[in-house]
Formats: sequence, C-alpha cells, structure tokens
Amino acid sequence: MQPFDLTNPDIVKFCNDITSPIKQRLWLLTKLPSALFMGVRVRECTPQHAKVSVPYGWRSQNPFKSIYFAAQAAAAEMSTGLLAMMALAGRGNVSVLVADIKGEFIKKAVSKTTFTCVESNKIFDAVRKAIETGEGQTVTVESIGMQETGEVVSRFYFTWTFKVRK
Repeated sequence: MQPFDLTNPDIVKFCNDITSPIKQRLWLLTKLPSALFMGVRVRECTPQHAKVSVPYGWRSQNPFKSIYFAAQAAAAEMSTGLLAMMALAGRGNVSVLVADIKGEFIKKAVSKTTFTCVESNKIFDAVRKAIETGEGQTVTVESIGMQETGEVVSRFYFTWTFKVRK
C-alpha cells in the first residue's frame, strides 16, 4: 500500500470518524478525557497532515496567563499520533509507543493555538518497514504550534516506535 492510499477504506473511515464532531468528542471522552477537558480538537486529518488546536482559556492556561505547556504538548502529540493511527489503520497487529518528546517554546501562547504535523510520509514509511522487515522502527516527527496570528509559539518533536507484535 502506498503511504497516501486514499482508497484504503480503513484510512478513509478513520479520517471521517475523527473529524466528525460527535464521534471526535466520544473518542476523546473514552480515550483522552483530559484533552477533551482542555478543549483540544482535531481540525483536519488527511493522509498528508493533521491539525489539532487547543484554545486559550481557564481549562488550558497556566498561572502566567498563557497556554499551559502540557495542554500544548497534548495537542502536539495528537497531531502526530493521528498520523500514526492512520498509518496503522487496517495494517495488523503493530505496537506503537512514544519513546521521546522534546519541546521548544518560542513565544507565549495567548490565543487558540493549532499544531500541525506534515511528516506523515516518515510515519507511513516506518510502519511499512516494520511490517515488511519484522524489525522495530523509530521515527521522529515535528509538530509546529501557531497562534491565529500566524506566529509560531512552540515546536514539539515526538519520537515514535513501531514494532510488529508476534
């Protein structure tokens, strides 16, 4: 399967389900209730990229009047994790784990911030290689957080590992 095979019904269903407002909230409630509480929302999910936002408000702010780093990290991880879940859709029994996270905070996040990951090709390649070779694969991808003004406020780097379960 090609990384961006839009004819894969599992990927199509995943994208449709995760961007449906009702299904998204139910998924967040059962899988990531803290992200639901903070107001994290999936804005776009395609085989090429994922965009996830977190609002600035009392549920996501720190005492210094900006978005709490953990709320930013949750949205950033979700933008990369959605691509990992998509790559795994219908692909068999593959374990996935975040092995490392690094964050850079560039500017105070004081309005809704959207995290975008466009490195799906790296994730799809790692999953494909893990399945083909049976060896664990590691990949690091970036998620960039931008305020509504277009200013970059933070960058996160997530290292994901993929391994076929036996």
